Amino acid sequence: MDIQQYIESGVLEQYALGELPEVEQAEVERLAATYPAIRQELDSVQEALSGYAAQYAQAPPAGMRERVLSGWKAAIDAGVPEPAPAAEPEPAPAPVVRSITSAPVAEPVAAAPRFNWLMAASIAFLLLSVGVNFLLYSKWRNAETSLAAVESDRSLLAASHMAVEKRLGEQSTELSVLRNDEFRTVALNGTPAAPSARAKVLYNPNTRTVYVDVRSLPEPPAGKQYQLWALDKGKPVDAGVLDYATAAGEGLQHMKDIASAQAFAMTVEDAGGSPTPTLSTMTVVGNI
Repeated sequence: MDIQQYIESGVLEQYALGELPEVEQAEVERLAATYPAIRQELDSVQEALSGYAAQYAQAPPAGMRERVLSGWKAAIDAGVPEPAPAAEPEPAPAPVVRSITSAPVAEPVAAAPRFNWLMAASIAFLLLSVGVNFLLYSKWRNAETSLAAVESDRSLLAASHMAVEKRLGEQSTELSVLRNDEFRTVALNGTPAAPSARAKVLYNPNTRTVYVDVRSLPEPPAGKQYQLWALDKGKPVDAGVLDYATAAGEGLQHMKDIASAQAFAMTVEDAGGSPTPTLSTMTVVGNI
């Protein structure tokens, strides 16, 4: 597996933002538990994103959510028509007194047709209001979904921006070290255990600063890590362990300060380092 390519794919930033499905989240957690380099980069991304969010977070105007929701509610309520008033019953016709000599009186016309028309109109208005309310509700839901998508894209852009800023800062530091004439370059060549291995140490005796730059190192076994040693009058002095990305050749790494040294060497130790070097695993060595 190409660990560096996986780190640069952006999947760790998506995991930190919660953008991955559960299956891909589980895969990231498995790889982070297996490869310390992925765990270290994931922790760095999460820490950087938290710092960026704390620095640039902007609270929305007070009451913004309430105003938006009340506006939608008012629009929905405005679309519901007032119920049609019940039809007043027509007064019963006065009784007709018929006399033997009076002419026949015409019967009153029934009001049923008018009542049926009002009922039909009320039903039509009710159906129309239901349709309008459903349309407004759908638009409201779509607006919420669009807003969530915009916020997600903004968070992803912020994470990418932080990653770029971090890399630019590292490159600026590396350039200043390489251009500083106070640093001595110590070439570390491979031992018989790894003849093709190559690395170099940049050592500033005035400030005691040490940087390491890997050209080619064999990938260490699982649970192992490269450790740099400064040899001062034949005595090994711990100069720190190499990050997995550094061991893979990704840029310079700032190591522990060294007061005095005549040579530098690297050995393969248990992850986290060792108080004394394992000489049988010495991979590269070089004199100042």
